[in-house]
Amino acid sequence: PRAPSRDPDAESPPAPKIRPARDGFFGKTLKVVTNGTDGILRSAPGTRSFPALPAVAAGRALCAAAAADDPVGSVYRRAASGPAASQAPADVSAAAPPTAPAALAQPAPTDADESAEDRAARAERVVAASFAGLARAESISARVRHLVRYGDNVAKGSGRYVQSGVGEDQRYRYEYRLTTGEQECEVLEVCDGVSAWNFRRIEPYPPTVERIDVRRVGERLDALGVTHRKEQSAHLGGVQRHLCLLRHYFRFTSIVPGVIDDVPVWVVEGGWDRTTLAWILKDKAEVLTSPAGIPPHELPEGMPFAVRISISKRELFPNRVEWLGVPGKRPVAAAPLEVVGRLEFYDVRIGDPVDVSGFVYRPATEGLSDITAAYVPQLFPLRP
Repeated sequence: PRAPSRDPDAESPPAPKIRPARDGFFGKTLKVVTNGTDGILRSAPGTRSFPALPAVAAGRALCAAAAADDPVGSVYRRAASGPAASQAPADVSAAAPPTAPAALAQPAPTDADESAEDRAARAERVVAASFAGLARAESISARVRHLVRYGDNVAKGSGRYVQSGVGEDQRYRYEYRLTTGEQECEVLEVCDGVSAWNFRRIEPYPPTVERIDVRRVGERLDALGVTHRKEQSAHLGGVQRHLCLLRHYFRFTSIVPGVIDDVPVWVVEGGWDRTTLAWILKDKAEVLTSPAGIPPHELPEGMPFAVRISISKRELFPNRVEWLGVPGKRPVAAAPLEVVGRLEFYDVRIGDPVDVSGFVYRPATEGLSDITAAYVPQLFPLRP
């Protein structure tokens, strides 16, 4: 896609006042239909990059651009006192996360008959099985919704994800738009089997297009001893890449049953792997590796403390991903965890025929760069 022309001398629109919809942001969300038998954010200065879904990174940049002037009266501004926002959507009947700040540690057991270790192992198995199912599916077609909170702004939007084939023959297309007020962000990730393309347009910045050579990624995986080539997309991009990175950097310790729009789900929750987080936040490595850990409000703004994934019990499809943290400019007082980012899939169809023309991409030359040489050496085996 080509970016529309923009007057460089035009004034940036004022940061909007965002108000939630009466019936909730998403409303009815889930319908999974199966056919057949198988169905980088930048942290604070001085820290390393940390992984997240692209919508979170794009939404954060968009919100930051919209916040050039401090908005007044935003419904998401943290008041000096008063009740905290709800930590779980109204349509999820599951145990909420802790309502008081806590150090990065395992939650207290919720089932007297199951130890914390057994519960964590079960949570890990469910997440691993869910993400592995994405790689094995002959095709997936789904619509997506996003919500990202950063500072006093909220970016929200929608898009589509399509995937076809398995292993080295797998193709994908993941596209969406986010808006906050009059500002817009457009993201496209598409793989045609030869190249993986990443398009970004975040107003008011010029668009960028990055190319990755799929063949060289395969060669790197061979050199790393990654023999399960069904996981190739997890090393390229799209939904699989970002979800598998999420699992690589987080450890899941809690699993409880829940319901989303009458669909039974497993609600799995986890926190950062401490070693990884200490590598990212070098200046906080000592406290991160201490027994007490670090409380959520001491993480940099925009960095989640925990992640919650809602996985359908029948298809083991990840219907919803939520990032939990303490929003607000640092330093900020201790406060309950809130949802700071959300991704939802709906109208999901697994195993249906898809239009392969959607995997053809002819990029504009503006902002085009080949990042293969820099990208390939950074690849590493994802945890099994």
